[in-house]
Amino acid sequence: MKYKARKKAVLLLADGTVFYGKAVGGEGTAFGEVCFNTGMTGYQEIFTDPSYFGQIMVTTNAHIGNYGTNNDEVESGSVKIAGLVCKNFSYDYSRVAADQSLEDFLNKNNLFAISDVDTRALVAYIRDNGAQNALISTNVDQLEALKEQLAQVPDMNGLELASKVSTKEPYFYGDENATYKVAALDLGIKTNILRNLAKRDCYIKVFPFDTAFEEMAAWEPDGYFLSNGPGDPEPLKGAINVAKEILAKELPLFGICLGHQVIALANGISTYKMHNGHRGINHPVKNLVTGKGEITSQNHGFAVNREETENNPNVEITHVHLNDDTIAGLKVKDKNAFSVQYHPEAGPGPNDATYLFDQFIENIKLTKITTI
Repeated sequence: MKYKARKKAVLLLADGTVFYGKAVGGEGTAFGEVCFNTGMTGYQEIFTDPSYFGQIMVTTNAHIGNYGTNNDEVESGSVKIAGLVCKNFSYDYSRVAADQSLEDFLNKNNLFAISDVDTRALVAYIRDNGAQNALISTNVDQLEALKEQLAQVPDMNGLELASKVSTKEPYFYGDENATYKVAALDLGIKTNILRNLAKRDCYIKVFPFDTAFEEMAAWEPDGYFLSNGPGDPEPLKGAINVAKEILAKELPLFGICLGHQVIALANGISTYKMHNGHRGINHPVKNLVTGKGEITSQNHGFAVNREETENNPNVEITHVHLNDDTIAGLKVKDKNAFSVQYHPEAGPGPNDATYLFDQFIENIKLTKITTI
């Protein structure tokens, strides 16, 4: 690698804590909620996941960029994270399938990144003190001014972000001659979710986040899907009403991540902001129905209230996170609806939970049979 003269950079947390590093590219400043991901691979999919919108990503893997990027390994049309913090940034890469370097990929997406940060100390600090707003900048000699700017950044708690990443117009995905039609509400949907549905003989129509149930139902789908996405679920009153109407009509419904939280809210169960959330591709979950364990891909900073769920006679807890016993999945009793907090489509991550897409298709099949 040829030598690159690099500017000093700073990471400033909302509580005043400072970490220093170096800018990966040129000058810049980026704001967002700082969080960390424990995955050892899949950085390109992580950076393009709409669920990370508005967040400054800290990668715990020591090397980022060493295998470049590939145009087929994106989860949306652009980078969605607000900024990147890593230990060692690899300008050179070695992978036959790579299209370009991570540096070029980030530059094309106008993403500001810093490296040479003590990420072990930083992750330990976030783990103990919680996710909070932060900024990264090359204006290392203007800390007081940066603190004033950071104070103006809205807190993630109560922040509606689905509108920032959702499609503006409906679009289709898959084979129009497929056996099943699925209406998907786009709260920040990942491409690999669409791939998994299409692979199971589904033709998907993706609707904007604020679409009314009547418009989705007019397409006459066989099932409904509520996607993942960023931000606080509580402000999504429209999506919650959509879930309520689907449940009232006992139609097949599947929710992932933010969609899972929306389904809980539709059942009168509250959500809350977690201390630092779950983000990584190595999170252990237990399926309470089968008794089996799953290694899962997760990305969420909010969770469903467990006590309220346990006291709700209409809802059954189907999965739990084994690290902290938070709810990882639920089923609405006597309804054709279920959801999980994690990402069964992976991208990146393990494939332990892809059976959930098959479960959704089976629910659709049963509904079609009973209505014939």
